[in-house]
Amino acid sequence: MPDPRTPGTTMTPSDVVQRQLNAYNAHDLDAFVDCFSDDVRLFRMPAETPGTIGKQALRAFYAKHRFSIPALRAELLSRIAAGDKVVDHERIHGLGEAPVEMLAVYRVSDGVIADVWFFAV
Repeated sequence: MPDPRTPGTTMTPSDVVQRQLNAYNAHDLDAFVDCFSDDVRLFRMPAETPGTIGKQALRAFYAKHRFSIPALRAELLSRIAAGDKVVDHERIHGLGEAPVEMLAVYRVSDGVIADVWFFAV
């Protein structure tokens, strides 16, 4: 799929997800939010409805509850990509005394992340 941010280049869904992971670890809110669609939906499973809808809600949540934590970082343990889906097994540091493991399933559409499903491990 073409990269809308860099004409003439192509990004795979894995590239898009890696770009957001890099921005997450850099605490670069603008670059992070830029990786998502305007109407992105984030689910914390087993929820049937999204807990976060839209880029502005995403920005507000991550500014207040994630990027305000200096020690926050995600360690990628493994990644599987198939079609428009990317599944990351991540270890999140900085949210508590011990790291938290998560599975994040990303659906990429038109060069941005459209949906994310988070599963606690």
